[in-house]
Amino acid sequence: MLRFLTAGESHGRTLVVIVEGLPAGLRVDADAIARDLKRRQGGYGRGRRMVIESDRADIVAGVRAGETLGAPVAMLIENRDWTNWQYTMRSTAEYAGAPEAGGARRAPVTRPRPGHADLAGGAKYERDDLRDILERASARETAARVAAGALARQLLAHVGVRIVSHVFTLGSITVPDRERIGFAEASALADDAPLHCVNAGLEQAMIAEIDRAREAGDTLGGAFEVIATGVPVGLGSYAQWDRKLDGRLAQALMSIPAIKAVGIGLGPDAASRPGSRVHDEIVTGGAARATGIARPTNNAGGLEGGVTNGEDLRVSVYMKPISTLMKPLRSVDLSTMTEAPAAIERSDVCAVPAAAVVGEAMVAFVLADALLERFGGDSITALERAMSSADAAMRARFSRT
Repeated sequence: MLRFLTAGESHGRTLVVIVEGLPAGLRVDADAIARDLKRRQGGYGRGRRMVIESDRADIVAGVRAGETLGAPVAMLIENRDWTNWQYTMRSTAEYAGAPEAGGARRAPVTRPRPGHADLAGGAKYERDDLRDILERASARETAARVAAGALARQLLAHVGVRIVSHVFTLGSITVPDRERIGFAEASALADDAPLHCVNAGLEQAMIAEIDRAREAGDTLGGAFEVIATGVPVGLGSYAQWDRKLDGRLAQALMSIPAIKAVGIGLGPDAASRPGSRVHDEIVTGGAARATGIARPTNNAGGLEGGVTNGEDLRVSVYMKPISTLMKPLRSVDLSTMTEAPAAIERSDVCAVPAAAVVGEAMVAFVLADALLERFGGDSITALERAMSSADAAMRARFSRT
């Protein structure tokens, strides 16, 4: 129902994203897209490139007078550092511009970084210069995802679904009792919070740990949680393996560079508890929900059997440390097949808060797709009618009168 494609390289001229399947009549807030892009560039531990770039999505198709047309939406995100990379990243065989205007003539990259796509990608695509791999495998591509996710977020907001995130682990430091952190607490965090952690004391300890890693030429990973509230009952399905919403969320989130694990609700902790401390009891008193049903706990994270149950959707995401180290690990120079230190590219010490923004975007896109799958509608008004009818039917279905 809803999909997007991206194109572009980390130091190429621009990133391109095409979003297909948005209903007609959705009001598009370009400033909101820009805010999400700015959030992706923030967070303590980012590198020098975040000073150079100031991302903004230029909508070039699919929107007229501020509203979607039902046609594909195309956006461009300019790479402001392109001037310094025109020669190295030119698309033509020869460089046609003035020599002094093309930027530095960079040597081929032949020393793959452990943990990056460099070596595997070079072997797969038979490229000698690993820049052909790292430019596309770079997390810079996630700016395009955030722009696509921002459109999905605006569709969800139109029907009352809101999404936030918070960082709960960074390096060796973890916020205790993560499951007790609610949507309101996470949404109260300022956009410019250094690490987007709800525990101010632990956030300062996390910052100190990042500083120590920077001094050591090392990097740090961590974990974040995405929370969506107002999610309708019945998104997803257990009827086929590829329609289960938890599986779709896991695939989307695992596709983000450096993400190594995804949990729903309690996540891995569910494996070490007895069933009596995992499964959420079903009680009456949920007057705010169409079912009239409530849950005292939400260990399932809003999903049972691959289907949303009306509780907040909670997804935890685990990120490994970034693979570019200023004190590089051992590698092999593929041009000589001799041991050598891994290549160094401009990079971050820690990008967990930025990854959380990308995580929000991917969750928003999966939820928007599932929303359109369940309720359909080629226009916003048609979607509203379908959702209103489904809500009335569900209230009648669970009514006692």
